[in-house]
Amino acid sequence: MITPAPLLGAWRVPALSLACLLAAGPAAAQAGNVYYICPGNVFTNTITAKEAEARGCKAREAQQPTTIAGPKPKPVQSASPSSNPKTDRVDSAEQRARDTDARRILETELAQAEERLEALRREYNNGEPERRGDEVRNAQRYLDRVAELKAAITRQEADVAALRRELSKLPS
Repeated sequence: MITPAPLLGAWRVPALSLACLLAAGPAAAQAGNVYYICPGNVFTNTITAKEAEARGCKAREAQQPTTIAGPKPKPVQSASPSSNPKTDRVDSAEQRARDTDARRILETELAQAEERLEALRREYNNGEPERRGDEVRNAQRYLDRVAELKAAITRQEADVAALRRELSKLPS
């Protein structure tokens, strides 16, 4: 027959360990929120309070990180009458006027570019431009100017070609 005393003794050990766990629970949870700032700018949360005191560390309580809400997505709007493709069309007479203006502007720019190209070609004189006063004794200065003129002619020819391409894209 089992007596009540041994039965109580068997329950004492688990009850005692449970009481210890409950008492240590808040301290263990609180210990996770504490960190120490030690001399030499060392931050740690792996030492005990006694070790921290022996090292001259200061206890600090950890804060929860700050969170900032991001921007809210804008709601999708249904198609409004102002964004209707049929109402965004330009009148054909207005479009012809725009095309005519664009052609006129491009033709003016083309004429100016062709004039600049012709002036550069005259100055270049087939690779032998006239020497200036400062280039009589300095051959390298003359050669540099010839190279600059040749590069300018090449750039101007590319500009003229680009303007002609743009003009060819426009309706007649």
